[in-house]
Amino acid sequence: MEGTAPAFGPASLLPRHLIPSLLHAFGRFRRGMTLGVRALVIDTKGDILLLRHSYVPGWHLPGGGVERGEAAEQALARELAEETAVEILAPPRLHGLLLNLNHGRRDHVAVYVIEHFRAGTPDVPNREILEVGFFPPAALPAGTTPATRRRIAEVTGGQPAAPYW
Repeated sequence: MEGTAPAFGPASLLPRHLIPSLLHAFGRFRRGMTLGVRALVIDTKGDILLLRHSYVPGWHLPGGGVERGEAAEQALARELAEETAVEILAPPRLHGLLLNLNHGRRDHVAVYVIEHFRAGTPDVPNREILEVGFFPPAALPAGTTPATRRRIAEVTGGQPAAPYW
């Protein structure tokens, strides 16, 4: 019959609402290590570039995922340009590679420090980014995430990166 579900097979064994969750869990199990990048952009006054997303609360360092076939520094430059209209003018300094247990046991974040850049005018708000701005480390906006505050404190205090995000 046209338009009816099969009488047997995986779809008949599980409630329809569980299938996407199970496929997602299977994908996470099969997936290798994931890698993301974050940029700690510091201007000449010592202020830090932060942004606020439309889909997650708080203020964060700009960044995102490293795509297949993309080097981490390429992803960093791409994400900065897309999210904040910042162009990197000199090689960034790797602050650390941190394990992010918030997104699985294989998720890592490379944090880079950028002090030589050109800032354009970001096209915000948009569907992904609500606000972008530079803030003094001693006067970060309310809602700056704890991990973001820790990375800023490490870099501005000359401390090494912690092992965990």
